[in-house]
Amino acid sequence: MSALHRIVVGLSGGVDSAVSAHLLKQQGHEVVGIFMKNWEDDDDNEYCSSNIDFVDAAAVADVLGIEIEHVNFAADYKDRVFAEFLREYQAGRTPNPDVLCNAEIKFKAFLDHAMRLGADRIATGHYARVRHDPQCVEFQLLKGLDRSKDQSYFLHRLRQDQLARSLFPVGELPKTEVRRIAAEIGLPNAAKKDSTGICFIGERPFREFLNRYLANQPGPILDDRGRQIGEHVGLSFYTLGQRKGIGIGGLREAGARRGGSEHAPWFVARKDIEHNRLYVVQGHDHPWLLSHRLRATDVSWVAGSAPAKRGSGALLAAKTRYRQEDAACRYAGLADGSGFELEFEQPQWAVTPGQSAVVYDGEICLGGAVIDAAISERRTDDVSAQTF
Repeated sequence: MSALHRIVVGLSGGVDSAVSAHLLKQQGHEVVGIFMKNWEDDDDNEYCSSNIDFVDAAAVADVLGIEIEHVNFAADYKDRVFAEFLREYQAGRTPNPDVLCNAEIKFKAFLDHAMRLGADRIATGHYARVRHDPQCVEFQLLKGLDRSKDQSYFLHRLRQDQLARSLFPVGELPKTEVRRIAAEIGLPNAAKKDSTGICFIGERPFREFLNRYLANQPGPILDDRGRQIGEHVGLSFYTLGQRKGIGIGGLREAGARRGGSEHAPWFVARKDIEHNRLYVVQGHDHPWLLSHRLRATDVSWVAGSAPAKRGSGALLAAKTRYRQEDAACRYAGLADGSGFELEFEQPQWAVTPGQSAVVYDGEICLGGAVIDAAISERRTDDVSAQTF
């Protein structure tokens, strides 16, 4: 990006967006900051730190010598992100609201607002990169160079028109360098702890939060032999692979008597929505927790269409959750074009409906879809016509 531009930066109050604004101003661009307020219900400093974050963002803007605007997107967030979040939990799935927030708020509502302010580009503090391939007139979403901080997983639903207007300045840097720059130029949030989770839940107990919005329907907890060993408080409050908070921690001896290990922990393994049953198993590597395949729908490709076919033996990679290592897999598109199946070289642990399956070709994020089902067995049918 050689020409100088008017760039609106989403200042979150964190160090990554602050350094992003600094780097762009250092390059000579006209930089304006916007702080996005996305949540209003019980917005207090105990659980949701948006007030503190705005103070930090304003202090950063003062040090950098840029304007900052406070914009309220809470209504958009509630309609486009939170409502879907609740629908998914009510259906027994485990959604990832950060994926939807990026697609619907940060790179739609925020982007539209920035364009109305006369912006040429927007920028955020995400650890990802954008590359323009002039040969195919395509914008590619790449992993951040700091693989331990890469956030392309959360950005996989971005479209070409959104990527064309987006910049991720810290995507080229390791986190340690971002911290160093922040300290060097005297940013007040240089040592601020990275935010975790989503604002509307904050540090409060997750079950306590969901209790305010979802109805409880208790039911039996069964082991892998179909024997009841407890009672759950409602399927919405559990996720596959969950170990803590199941409510059967005192049943080690019972597990041993049923053939399990006395000290092996229990994990949530399956949900029977129709009969309101929760199944748990002992041991991290229990077969019920391992999946060779998955099916995902509501697909979104960065390039706007599914990747071109390759040789039938070619492998891609995928993540079924953030902070997971890339897993080698083969891809098969569903016949109706709504999604895909992935078959993994090695079984994947606790593949969870509602989460995103994101597909990669090396450092390029191709896109992804929402996981519908995890499948334990390998494929036996011939799908070579649909695979790469």
